[in-house]
Amino acid sequence: MHKTARTLHKWLMLFLGLQFVIWSVTGTYMVFMHIDYIHGDSLISNPQTKINPDKMQYSLAKLLQTYPEAEQISVGKLMQQDVYRFSIPAINTTINATIKPTQQVLLNAQTGERLSPLNQTAAIALAQYYYLGNEAITKVSLLNDNPPFELSARHLPAWRINFDHFSAPSLYISADSGLLVGKRHAFWRLFDWVFRFHVMDYGDAEEIDNQLLFWIALFSTLATVSGLILVYFRVLRRTKNKRKSMLSKRKHSGVA
Repeated sequence: MHKTARTLHKWLMLFLGLQFVIWSVTGTYMVFMHIDYIHGDSLISNPQTKINPDKMQYSLAKLLQTYPEAEQISVGKLMQQDVYRFSIPAINTTINATIKPTQQVLLNAQTGERLSPLNQTAAIALAQYYYLGNEAITKVSLLNDNPPFELSARHLPAWRINFDHFSAPSLYISADSGLLVGKRHAFWRLFDWVFRFHVMDYGDAEEIDNQLLFWIALFSTLATVSGLILVYFRVLRRTKNKRKSMLSKRKHSGVA
């Protein structure tokens, strides 16, 4: 059994060694980085502005008269402006070869003016409104398809605004709703990849319960059990045999 455990442990550790190193490095990074910083809480402000019903001169009845197919109607803010947000059936709106069933609409609650889709000037103003830093904007781009890994395709079209900071922060503003739908910085992007390596998500499925992780966890358990068996034979049993030998010598000495 000793030889079997040693052989099994040796080959399993040769197979699992690299993944153990990856787990150690990625786990250290995730523990070291504060999760609130990783999630970009320090990047943006969260203004709590109350809605003023007196300024909402464009009534809900008028909205439904103009947009009879409007659904999921809500009242909110666009910076300091009261707005309606709602959905209407989309017409030939395709994102990543998938037809979007609805399209979001942004409406001025005072005049009834349609504000969406937002232009670049409006997107920049919103990004500067949300962003807590004072750095200059380095790049502005409109994403209509093929979003990066950090942005879900359901938020398209969206404006990406990059700021001149060592952490390379980016804010994503929905062109249809004017909402902040995403934020990222370099350390968060690295965290995303670190997490994927940690849970062995080497594909595009974004699943932590993948088969590779299951088998590696199973083999790791076998390696641990075989290692404990080796500890028994090399340490505990050897110590036990040594004690027996010492007792035997004492007995023989006493007889002599």
